[in-house]
Amino acid sequence: MRLDVVSIFPDYLAPLDLSLIGKARREGLVDLHVHDLRDFTHDRHRTVDDTPYGGGAGMVMRPEPWGEALDHVVAAGAAAVGGGVPHLVVPGPGGRPFTQELARELAQQPWLAFACGRYEGIDERVYDEAREHMPVSVLSLGDYVLNGGEVAVLAMVEAIARLIPGVIGNAESLVEESHEDGLLEYPVYTKPPVWRGRGIPEVLLSGHHGQIARWRRDERLRRTAQRRPDMLAALDPAALDERDRAVLTEAAGGFQSGPSAVAD
Repeated sequence: MRLDVVSIFPDYLAPLDLSLIGKARREGLVDLHVHDLRDFTHDRHRTVDDTPYGGGAGMVMRPEPWGEALDHVVAAGAAAVGGGVPHLVVPGPGGRPFTQELARELAQQPWLAFACGRYEGIDERVYDEAREHMPVSVLSLGDYVLNGGEVAVLAMVEAIARLIPGVIGNAESLVEESHEDGLLEYPVYTKPPVWRGRGIPEVLLSGHHGQIARWRRDERLRRTAQRRPDMLAALDPAALDERDRAVLTEAAGGFQSGPSAVAD
């Protein structure tokens, strides 16, 4: 997968040289290119922002450097990947929520570009212009505001790239992760068997794979009901067995299909 990131703080993306994503880059699974937006300015101060039309606090990123930067990304990337255009992702609090499901969809794309906004955001005409040439998605990490898009890009790239085949050594570790099937992950334990007087569930020492699987399923249901009851609304009641329903009844006061999955 090719990834292009445009930012006024290119050094912010340095952590993508570390850990599994850095290893994936060195092995050629991820081809990451970071571009400095200021390289596409033409004044002595390398200006990328100006005051907003209509007044108001803050500054707005100008369209000219963004237009040239995206033109450069498309031209350079097309030459490298043999044509086509990227799917442009713009992190922002006004966007569609970034979810595990969406990360999996984006991981299927051959080429993604990320535009890191700053200040009060990017001139809206940049989005309109880009949409005439490539898919554009505005995505939000959550209902809060960051100083810029770089932090969100770090999170999104990690979430997406780790789903590319070969990036995670043991692909089975992705199967029961939080959000993969509408539930949170179960608690995990390792050695020593007793730490500061605290043991681990006996079932995990039993060697009985069926009982361990059932315990993990129960814990996933309990944890989801306790921490994210909103997620239960999306569960398919037909996919729940009698034991599942009993666990949910105990943990969340019952399970219902439809808009309200947790009973009052």
